[in-house]
Amino acid sequence: MRLVSWNVNGIRAAIRKGIDGYFESIDADIWMLQEVRALPEQLPKNWSWPEGYAHHLHTAEKKGYSGVATISRSPMEVIQTGKPSAVDPNDSEGRIIVTKHGAITCINTYLPSGSSGEERQHFKETWMAEWRDFLQPYLSYETPVVVCGDLNVAHTEDDIWNPKGNAKMSGFLPQERAWFSQLLDDGWHDVFREHVGHGVQQYSWWSNRGQARAKDRGWRIDYFLLNQAAKKLVKDVRIERQGGLDISDHAPVILDLK
Repeated sequence: MRLVSWNVNGIRAAIRKGIDGYFESIDADIWMLQEVRALPEQLPKNWSWPEGYAHHLHTAEKKGYSGVATISRSPMEVIQTGKPSAVDPNDSEGRIIVTKHGAITCINTYLPSGSSGEERQHFKETWMAEWRDFLQPYLSYETPVVVCGDLNVAHTEDDIWNPKGNAKMSGFLPQERAWFSQLLDDGWHDVFREHVGHGVQQYSWWSNRGQARAKDRGWRIDYFLLNQAAKKLVKDVRIERQGGLDISDHAPVILDLK
């Protein structure tokens, strides 16, 4: 079974750039997309989700902002849309979908960014703490649980091209990195890092400034976090830079399970 997590940086722009061909070439069973930035009625009238796939979209109330979508070739049960928060009681920014695909539970997440200022950083860190608590019950599942998405945090110095220069930047702040370590201490497995090992620097997002993509000056902020049952099924996990960066400023992360 193949799962893909991908911040598409706007589904309408991705459609114009040829995401349909990419859907076909990757041939995944489950796609979990972040930052779709479109209401259903805003999608092109002559376009449809991949044939043979069920889809569920959780959009932000604000047009052109945030939003997540999960599409599945296997039967999909939607368990939960959105997560109440002290800073966003109705999940008006469209940040979580929980689905079930046979025995596998998937939690598609687009975690807030704090880069626009102190107020949004507070929003982000409150949301992070609540999300960690939200995930706790899933660790006790004996069936596979796959958490994925753009988490807007680079965990270690292996996950960012210039750790010293970015030490005071949202997404690489000490408290954010400590929070990610707590997720791993809780029992979640960052399977990409476990798969490639420490010291390997591969990124999933690049700024549009300063030739960051050409110079490979990126951040790894897109993750698959698995419980123990799901970890046992891992065959391969990789960041697919080739092709994916023609569509978005994020590369898709691909997880193959037995």
